[in-house]
Amino acid sequence: MRLELTGEQQMIQATVREFADAQIRPIAAEIDRDCRFPHETVKGMGELGLMGMVIPERWGGSGAGAVAYVVALEEIARACASHAVVMSVNNSLYGDPLYRFGTDAQREQFLRPVASGHAHGCFALTEPQAGSDATNQATIASRDGDHYVLTGRKRFITTGREASFALVFGQTDRARGHRGISAFVVEKGTPGFTVARIEDKLGIRASDTAELVFDDCRVPAANRLGEEGQGFRIALSAIDGGRVGIAAQAVGIAAGAYERSVAYARERRSFGVPIGEHQMVQWMLADMAVAIDGARVGIAAQAVGIAAGAYERSVAYARERRSFGVPIGEHQMVQWMLADMAVAIDGARLLTLRAAALKEAGRPFGTAAAMAKLFAAEMAMKVTTDAIQVHGGYGFIKDYEVERAFRDAKITQLYEGTSQIQKLVIARAVLRGDHDRA
Repeated sequence: MRLELTGEQQMIQATVREFADAQIRPIAAEIDRDCRFPHETVKGMGELGLMGMVIPERWGGSGAGAVAYVVALEEIARACASHAVVMSVNNSLYGDPLYRFGTDAQREQFLRPVASGHAHGCFALTEPQAGSDATNQATIASRDGDHYVLTGRKRFITTGREASFALVFGQTDRARGHRGISAFVVEKGTPGFTVARIEDKLGIRASDTAELVFDDCRVPAANRLGEEGQGFRIALSAIDGGRVGIAAQAVGIAAGAYERSVAYARERRSFGVPIGEHQMVQWMLADMAVAIDGARVGIAAQAVGIAAGAYERSVAYARERRSFGVPIGEHQMVQWMLADMAVAIDGARLLTLRAAALKEAGRPFGTAAAMAKLFAAEMAMKVTTDAIQVHGGYGFIKDYEVERAFRDAKITQLYEGTSQIQKLVIARAVLRGDHDRA
């Protein structure tokens, strides 16, 4: 399977990186501190076609494909994970199921504004009592003539406050269990639909995470996505794509932390040389690099981006920070750390690209997405932790970007299925003998 980027994909990567470095990275710390949704830069992402990359041009997207999407998502996450998760939800969790399961009328009304970047969508599956067990839906959707009446609560909904449209899942036939779950598009402002609270989070603080309440909320039957009872299938298909995005996010977070660690290791001096010349630091950087390159698809893409950003900052810091008269990057310990980071990032990236390539080719990719998401998320936490270690006490201070990368990385181990859930998905596929192969 071809994993090299095409010329067009490389151009997208370069364009998005330039935009992220110029427009997003300078405001990332401020919007994280203030928990402020970045309307202007998200609008700019829409103008670049990033908010509907997996959606065909006919329906307002850019039609760039899954591989280009995870490549771009990683670059956004490298600068700011909050921007990346907004992009990921729009594409993977809301846009893709609307395109795959919606009618032309639904695509025109509910997909085009989101894919073109003029509106946002959200994915409302998780409930207060149902996290990893998405089959345990308490929200009820009762048929009443040409409407459904929704009653229930949804928790931890990314962009729930900002979204113009919510893809909501509820039970239309409780006796059938998960086969009785259906999906609906609910417009913002619909009577009975309210945002009850906004969570105060550890990371990705510039993207809102909301609790949504549906209290006798009447939704036209025409807003039902797919057939009655098809909701769980729709949700699973969206989550598979979302895991690819989180893998890319994790790689981006890790890569950003890694790059900053390398820079720091070149500059920070210890025992007369840059810490990057110490073997221990070199090992850590190597681990970071390996981890980042193994994990890139959707949620994987987000994690890759976070890690890549932390890595870049660590490399820069290692070049500049001096200890014992030399940049810390000259210390062997720092060099080892940077080498580990670089290897990890590349491993995560390849896994993510593999899952994206399978999806783009129309082949089964669910297990590959779970592998990418698991590896990338674990890698992002390791790389950002090591990035703080490379920075020493400065890494614990909010003035340094690796601190934010560390906080942002944690969520990649949790949403779209925890790391433990990914292991279950992978193990069951392996035991069945039907895990995805390149």
